Amino acid sequence: MLVKNFHDLPQELQCEAVRPYFEILNQRRTSLLCKSIFDRVMAAGLLITLSPVFLVLAIMIKRDSEGEVFFRQTRVTQYGRTFGIYKFRTMVKNAESLGSQVTSQNDMRVTKVGNMLRSCRLDELPQLINILLGDMSFVGTRPEVPRYVSAYTDEMKATLLLPAGVTSVASIRYKDEDTLLDAADDVDDCYIHNVLPAKMEWNLRSLKEFSFIGELKVMVETVLAVIR
Repeated sequence: MLVKNFHDLPQELQCEAVRPYFEILNQRRTSLLCKSIFDRVMAAGLLITLSPVFLVLAIMIKRDSEGEVFFRQTRVTQYGRTFGIYKFRTMVKNAESLGSQVTSQNDMRVTKVGNMLRSCRLDELPQLINILLGDMSFVGTRPEVPRYVSAYTDEMKATLLLPAGVTSVASIRYKDEDTLLDAADDVDDCYIHNVLPAKMEWNLRSLKEFSFIGELKVMVETVLAVIR
């Protein structure tokens, strides 16, 4: 939940660029409460229901390449807190030491099974664990690694007022961002200076228009986008 007073926020979020977003969210605490309850209940139910799917995907990943079933990486969520995000591993073992922290379309580190998981976004399923733990939400700004968060402008920091999300309007609009990065000479530089600012425009707009019903609509749009 959102803290009660602006001055209770972490120091780095107590800036005038963040204040308008805080005031908007502060007036929508009922929607925030519904969001929090929905996240926990739905995550618990889906984890139980999809447990057979988890088992099948785990076997496929282990048979396809060497390494762990789950990939864990440090990301940033509400109020700048770091956490370990869960994903099904889609890349070769020790992939982070072999290239950028973002993935381009023809990234050679992605495994055969990993490519299938990414195309259907099934690699995101383990984030149900993060939602149940309170680190994430179904809808919200995608959690970035600390090095990208350090590049945030003061206004971008407003996205840290709420938990990071599995999906968002920005995620739908930029679901093929790896295609944009594929043509870049410097993938990290392209992401920080081109892709990230464009996605943040959508994320900040979503904060201004936040409502629980609106978030349910985003979840439906995400499912339809994956099917298409």
